[in-house]
Amino acid sequence: MNSSSLLRSSVSRRLLRPVADLIDRRIERQVRSAVPRPAGQASPTAADVERLKRDVEQLRSDRLTFELLLGPRGRGISRRVAEEPLESLCAEVAALAGDPDAAVRNVAAAFRLLVALESLGVGRVAGGTMNICGKLGTIPLLDPPNDEILEIGTLYGMFSAGLVRMMERDGRSPALTIVDPFAGVQLQPGTDRRPDPTGAPVDERAVRTNLGLAGPAGAAARVQRGFSEDPGTRAAVSDRGYGVIVVDGDHSAEGVAQDLRWAEEIAAPGGVVVLDDYGDPSWPGIKEALDAHLKGDSRFTYLGKAARSAYLRAA
Repeated sequence: MNSSSLLRSSVSRRLLRPVADLIDRRIERQVRSAVPRPAGQASPTAADVERLKRDVEQLRSDRLTFELLLGPRGRGISRRVAEEPLESLCAEVAALAGDPDAAVRNVAAAFRLLVALESLGVGRVAGGTMNICGKLGTIPLLDPPNDEILEIGTLYGMFSAGLVRMMERDGRSPALTIVDPFAGVQLQPGTDRRPDPTGAPVDERAVRTNLGLAGPAGAAARVQRGFSEDPGTRAAVSDRGYGVIVVDGDHSAEGVAQDLRWAEEIAAPGGVVVLDDYGDPSWPGIKEALDAHLKGDSRFTYLGKAARSAYLRAA
C-alpha cells in the first residue's frame, strides 16, 4: 500500500481523528478569540462565528476577483503594486519634474491607464509596472518642446496609446510615429524567438487595434515597418524634429548606440529622450551604450532616471 492509499484507509482515519479534532478545536478557539465581544459577554455567540466565517469566504472571493484583474493568474504578469516601490517611483518622478504633487497624480493616473489598456487591448505593455508608470507619468511633466512623438520599438503599441492619452491629459495634441519590424514575436539579441506570453501575435494589426483605444490621435498615428538602423526606415520618418523620442528597440550595446546617434539628428531643441531598461541587469548593453555616448560630443544632457528608464534633454 502506498502512502496516499494508507492515509485514505479507514484505520488511518480512526487514528488521525483525534488529531484532526484537536486542530479543529484550536482553530475554533482562535476564531472565537478574534471576534470582538461586547463588554460583559464571555465569548462570541454561534452567530458571531458564522458571521466571521462568511466574512472569510467573502475575502477569498474578493481576492480571486482581484487576482483576475491585477495578478498573474489573470494577466501572466502581475500588476499589483507595493507601497515601497510606489513611493520610491513617485520620489524619482518628482526629482525629474520638480513637482511632487504632480508626480503622485501622474503616476496614479498612469497606473489606472495601464490596467485599463491591458484589460481592453491586444497583448500587453512590455516591462514592469513601476517602469511603465514612471515613463507615462514623467514624460508630460518634462514639458517637451513640441507634440511630435517617436517610439522606436513598440511591441503591441499599447505604451504609445497610453502616452498619447497622458499627453492629452496635460492639454497637449500628440502626433505619434512608431518604428518597429513587426516580426510576429518580440525580437531581442540573445533571446529565443518564441510566442508572446499573452498568445497574441506581434503584428501591425494588433498595434492599430490598441492605438484605436487612444481615440483620434492614436488612430492617426504614423506606423513605419522596419528596423531603426535601416536607412530607408530612417529616411521615411526623419522629416521632423521630435519633442519626445522613446528608445526601446534593440537592447544590445551596438543597437542602442545606433539609436542614440539617430536621436541626436532628429530630436527637436529641448526634446526629451527616454531610454528604456537603463540599469536593468538583464540588459547591461543599454547602460554601457548611454554612458559611452554621453562621454562624446553629444547634444544630450542626462536628467536622471525613474525606475528603469533614463531621461535625457537635447540642447
